[in-house]
Amino acid sequence: MYNGNDNNNSYNNNMGGMNNNFNFSREDFEEKRKKRKKNAKIAGVVVGALLLTITSGLLGGVVTYKIMAKDKVVGSTSYAAPEFTSASEGSLTASQAFEKVKPAVVTISTKSIQSTNNGLFSQEVEGLGSGFIINEDGYILTNNHVVQGSDDVKVLLSDGSEVSAKVINTDPYEDLAMIKLADGTKVPGVAELGDSDALYPGEDVIAIGTPLSKSFAQTMTKGIVSAVNRDVESESGTSIKVIQTDAAINAGNSGGPLVNTKGQVIGINSMKMGSAAAGSQGSSIEGMGFSIPINEAKSRLESLSKPIISLGIKVFDLTPELAKKYDSPEGVYVKEISDFSPAAKAGMKQGDIIIKFDGTKIKTGKELNELKEKKNAGDKVKITVSRDKKEVELEVELAQK
Repeated sequence: MYNGNDNNNSYNNNMGGMNNNFNFSREDFEEKRKKRKKNAKIAGVVVGALLLTITSGLLGGVVTYKIMAKDKVVGSTSYAAPEFTSASEGSLTASQAFEKVKPAVVTISTKSIQSTNNGLFSQEVEGLGSGFIINEDGYILTNNHVVQGSDDVKVLLSDGSEVSAKVINTDPYEDLAMIKLADGTKVPGVAELGDSDALYPGEDVIAIGTPLSKSFAQTMTKGIVSAVNRDVESESGTSIKVIQTDAAINAGNSGGPLVNTKGQVIGINSMKMGSAAAGSQGSSIEGMGFSIPINEAKSRLESLSKPIISLGIKVFDLTPELAKKYDSPEGVYVKEISDFSPAAKAGMKQGDIIIKFDGTKIKTGKELNELKEKKNAGDKVKITVSRDKKEVELEVELAQK
């Protein structure tokens, strides 16, 4: 080591018992010390630069990720939020859609006479339902089961007035009916019909109607389309395609409109699933309502707006299973014939099985009804029935009910 003596230039270093002498000047020592100090500074700068680079990289990565996340782009995968109804062009808020349709929504109250104890007694039965006005002439769409068998029909309008109405036509197979306000009635509003084929699960909808009593007229409930093209059985026993929704539908809502966020009617509220219907014991079924697609009704508007063409018969379908069991052809079984009806005048009998209408083979009452709707009162048609395993052709003159 350096001994502090300016005049002594000798340095000793003992290494492993060996004696090595290194002789150099003080100037050399100072120069080496300065060089070491300079190298240390350079090393510090390099380390600092490396740390700065790493820190900047981490910070830049975080910032970049946040920016990319904000734009819904992470890595090479693009993310786009699904297009909901509320974001579609022309959409309204639920309250705006309600206000648009509300003037056209009506409450329908009915009275009918029903027999009890095998016809020994009769009683007056009141019913309640909903509907909506579809044109300035005062025609109203509703469900068949709302007005079926009614002798007296009243309509409570959105302006609070109550007027008489008459049943124009019904379709029990699709559970549709058309009624008309009394002539001279001022129409408070007309509903805009939408496109039910454009519906998709998750779309926002509202239901409007009169559940339970007139005190709750113009009740709105909100939900979504739970499913489309569901198959359910109507009161007539036929299978129909419906829209499933979780918007609350209760007794009295039947016949009221199911509305999208453009304020267009896209369905006719028809029924809800109950515990008994679901085969559930002790379980409560909620959020399973069903509506008839408006496009189904659109295709029937012309025929439903015409007076009912009646044969004066009550029928049921002779299914393949029943036909096989009774060794009979498939067709429409005639279980009751009204006196002095077109069918009675033509010689039709109870137990006949209708297999052709105007030359067209039929197997269901629905098919019979669709063909009959194309005719007018006074038209004469050929109806072929199977009677005692023989075919009998009858000529029937159709009449208005």
